[in-house]
Amino acid sequence: MKPYQLKKVATMTLPEIRSLFLQKLNHLYPETEILSFFHLLLEHHFGTRKVDLALDPELMRKEWPEDVFLEALRELEQERPIQYIIGSTEFAGMTFRIDENVLIPRPETEELVTWILETADDKPPLRILDIGTGSGCIPISLALKLPEAEIHALDISEGALELARENARRLGAHVNFFELDILTAQNLADHYDLIISNPPYVRLSEKNEMRGNVLKHEPDLALFVNDDDPLLFYRKIASLSKESLNENGMLFFEINENLSEQTCKILSDLNFRDIEVRKDIYGKNRMIRAFKK
Repeated sequence: MKPYQLKKVATMTLPEIRSLFLQKLNHLYPETEILSFFHLLLEHHFGTRKVDLALDPELMRKEWPEDVFLEALRELEQERPIQYIIGSTEFAGMTFRIDENVLIPRPETEELVTWILETADDKPPLRILDIGTGSGCIPISLALKLPEAEIHALDISEGALELARENARRLGAHVNFFELDILTAQNLADHYDLIISNPPYVRLSEKNEMRGNVLKHEPDLALFVNDDDPLLFYRKIASLSKESLNENGMLFFEINENLSEQTCKILSDLNFRDIEVRKDIYGKNRMIRAFKK
């Protein structure tokens, strides 16, 4: 009887793996992004950070199991976002679980959260509602920074809500999540001091400006609107907010940079006051704040 033998695990050095990533992905992504994929995978699977490689050159000569890298490489070649591959992303200094039920949180949404906190920091405890919460990144971030606030969040997708609840539990944030189709809602059934939304705002005609990793994998439901009525979510949410915001309550939107004037007009027509558009770090009109009269 032959002695039992463990199957040998195929290995590669990190320079070999890095070179393979650059070779296979250079037609899809810039080099800096490919290298970021490599380092994210290394940290996610082995806890080895970029700084660790600089401090310990022996790590570059060591043999590493190749299977996790090659599997991720196959997915990256299909333009699956690295955040979905590793199942998480960073937002506001925290790690959020994500999957294809939700959009990948963007840096500009962090800027929106920062603006909200700047506005709300000196106010008494607030009742806050986030509409279209996705991964829960906005209400969870606010709950942890504004522990006295009462925070609610809704989404049409039960899959998104399950993920948001998981993120809230893991990060220790108290948020009341509930399911609602905002476009069919007759009212919000409660009153709030602050309402926030980052609704779908990319027009179908703008699809050709987007990268394949977004188009193929992120949920259309959370991204796109028809060109014939691209602001339907803003109009409906603003109308509901007019009735549900307390006096001097605030409405915050993340917006399509090409439709800021039209979005402001919706708010003006509904008698919101002190309407302000703020640019993101790239100089694009990306956020709006308005107050209820």
